Amino acid sequence: MSQDDSRPVKGNDDDTGIAPAEEKTTGGKPAAKKAPRKRAGSARGSRKTPAAPPAAEAAVEAAVVPEAAPLATGAAAIASEPPAASDAMRPEPTPAERPLLLQTELDVRWGDMDAFNHVNNSVFLTYLEEARLRWLQALAGPWLDDNTAPLLAAANVNYRRPIEWPARLEIELYAERVGNSSLTLGHRVLDSRDRSILYSDGHTVLVWIDRRNGKGSRLPAAVRQACAGVRRDRGDE
Repeated sequence: MSQDDSRPVKGNDDDTGIAPAEEKTTGGKPAAKKAPRKRAGSARGSRKTPAAPPAAEAAVEAAVVPEAAPLATGAAAIASEPPAASDAMRPEPTPAERPLLLQTELDVRWGDMDAFNHVNNSVFLTYLEEARLRWLQALAGPWLDDNTAPLLAAANVNYRRPIEWPARLEIELYAERVGNSSLTLGHRVLDSRDRSILYSDGHTVLVWIDRRNGKGSRLPAAVRQACAGVRRDRGDE
């Protein structure tokens, strides 16, 4: 007796002919399916850095410091320097506003030059000292003795332009203030060949002292006479 061995096969929903895998049960209940695990590396790699907005890029470019201009050296640096603010607020008196005491000439020496090929700033004070001594020596009476002597108490020198060698200078001294023991002398340093060239101006203060105690002493009569007509400084009385 022949028997048909073909047995019906359980079908599935999609009729593929493949039986679905059996689901394990726990306590009669089907087990929950696990969600697929995502790789952390792929998620990090997929992140993109947001582009900076145009306004931020413009701010960064504006913050870049421009390159500094090369510094001027030598005579060019001195000539390019603007006058000090104090000079602009209180200009030196004009020659017409103060009596002229001395007008003398000096030659610039080679040794007066420095490494920048112009007269060193400190030498200006030497020129002014020589001019003051010439004026004092020409007074009609004594200006110095065993008990009294003048000292340089203050000096204000405005360097208007450099002096180069060779040059012949003309130095002018003016009486500005006369006190009980002090004298303020204004000065101008010019080019003797071209008086429109002003190298320096300013003023110095001389104080006569008693050599024995170092205190202020009354101005010599010859100095007072030479500065007659100059306004007196009441603050020094």
